[in-house]
Amino acid sequence: MTTAETPARRIVANFFLSLDGVAESPDKWQFPYFNDEMGEAVSAGFAASDALLMGGTLYREWSEYWPTSTDEFAGVMNSTPKYVVSRTLDRADWSNSTLIRGDDVAGQIRELKARPGKDIAMSGSATLTRWLLGQGLVDEMHLLVHPILVGSGRRLFEDDTPRQPLELVSSQPFSTGVVHLTYRPART
Repeated sequence: MTTAETPARRIVANFFLSLDGVAESPDKWQFPYFNDEMGEAVSAGFAASDALLMGGTLYREWSEYWPTSTDEFAGVMNSTPKYVVSRTLDRADWSNSTLIRGDDVAGQIRELKARPGKDIAMSGSATLTRWLLGQGLVDEMHLLVHPILVGSGRRLFEDDTPRQPLELVSSQPFSTGVVHLTYRPART
């Protein structure tokens, strides 16, 4: 396949969500629902990607945890190329990290998508995901909706999120009551 025939990489956003839409701090509420089914869904997303895109807040959290972690995924997390969109970070020192900032962030991300490779995964970074959706840069969203009402916390889609029609690509219920929903921006 020639370069002209190579399809563009996709940005795929992945979120653990409560039934009331909370995406913040899933480590505080999602673990009782994590089973082999969910593990397979998460692993499939990582297997389909070869890069991570994240905002500054998630970068700060993960860059404090993963470099010294003994978790079985630490090697993958530390070796995977990471692209960090941030207005507040001056540098991104975690291994294989590149800071994206400046006047044309959308252009830089379009250029990243045009490079050869697998999907570019996002895990978290709700603010960045909303902005990318508005720019037409998110190609797919995988939402693992948990059967729990968290009550408070930042939601994936806040009240000021502009209308964005989406198309349901697939849905899969898990035995824990979690539903894996896959959406793409609707072609209007």
